[in-house]
Amino acid sequence: MAKIQAKTKAGAPLAHGVGRRKSSVARAWLRRGKGSILVNNRDYKEYFETDIARLEAETPLKIIPQGDKYDVQINVKGGGTHSQAGAASLAIARAFVSQNEELRSLLRGHGLLTVDSRVKERKKPGQPGARRKFQFVKR
Repeated sequence: MAKIQAKTKAGAPLAHGVGRRKSSVARAWLRRGKGSILVNNRDYKEYFETDIARLEAETPLKIIPQGDKYDVQINVKGGGTHSQAGAASLAIARAFVSQNEELRSLLRGHGLLTVDSRVKERKKPGQPGARRKFQFVKR
């Protein structure tokens, strides 16, 4: 069965992906372009202040052979900048997989499709924190 190639207008999104990390949610759209990444309508190098967050956000584009031929627009909200970078990375990877299923094994091999589901544990009543207990008094 032949795969039908969808015709898109210039600048129309090719694929969409959603990524989550802690309380951050990122939505990414892929378009044909020159490899730019916009996060909340700002360049990702300006938006993410640390080199670690920048590296995490751009990793999917660096791993994919044709990654520099796509522009990525990301809307992200919630959480801190590091968890937003993790959510953006997952969103970009999922968008690439929805556009080309053959990239799944490459992205999976680098751990970019693995969801980090760790969330802050809630505080319990009768305790000062999630796990911490008040100091025991013997007398």
